[in-house]
Amino acid sequence: MATRTSTIVHKQSANPSFLKATFAIIWKDVAAEFRSREIFSAMLVFSLLVILIFNFALELDIVTRQSVTAGVLWVTFAFAGTLGLNRSMAVEKDRGCLDGLLLAPVDRAAIYFGKVISNLVFMLIVEAIVLPVYSFLYNVNLFNPGLLLVILLGSIGYIAVGTLLASMAIQARTRDVLLPILLFPVAIPVLIAAVKASEGFLAGSDFSTIYAPLSLLIGYDVIFTAIPYMVFDYVVEE
Repeated sequence: MATRTSTIVHKQSANPSFLKATFAIIWKDVAAEFRSREIFSAMLVFSLLVILIFNFALELDIVTRQSVTAGVLWVTFAFAGTLGLNRSMAVEKDRGCLDGLLLAPVDRAAIYFGKVISNLVFMLIVEAIVLPVYSFLYNVNLFNPGLLLVILLGSIGYIAVGTLLASMAIQARTRDVLLPILLFPVAIPVLIAAVKASEGFLAGSDFSTIYAPLSLLIGYDVIFTAIPYMVFDYVVEE
């Protein structure tokens, strides 16, 4: 009896806590990316190329440039985020790390949140570099607290649902093509709300006009963080 009890206690103590497992996955991803710079470099170069292309293609006056700023920013963030999500899960699959994570004695939700937070960190770093470059090229002040809040909320929603769909698409041979097909229709609400809220803050509109898209962003973040939390275990089992 004593031996059986000690075995159960040993197994329970061998299982890392949820937060500890989540932090371990985040640390693994950040440390691996710090060494290789594969995902971050691809996202950053792509983002800078997009805003440079728009800068030379849209030779517009100051007022018109300000009106298209929100759209150009979110086109850049959306495509760069998709590229980062694809590479993040592809690296896990190609190196066999995903199978090792699934075999580890941890809650599968910890794997999901670990991947979400690490992907979000990469995306926020890219956005932090893109914003001053965009401000310089387009002569637009983007350091608006409201706009920064919208970028944070929009990034959370996009990465939360994107990580789940990337986990599904990674099993297919056409994963590079499949992820955008799955992600963009689902992410349309968060992108439209982010663009509308960003336009409102940049134009200095009343909060009453920004309230609706901002509420949609918050609601999207809550819903599409809760749903992947509940279904991630079933997704990775397939």
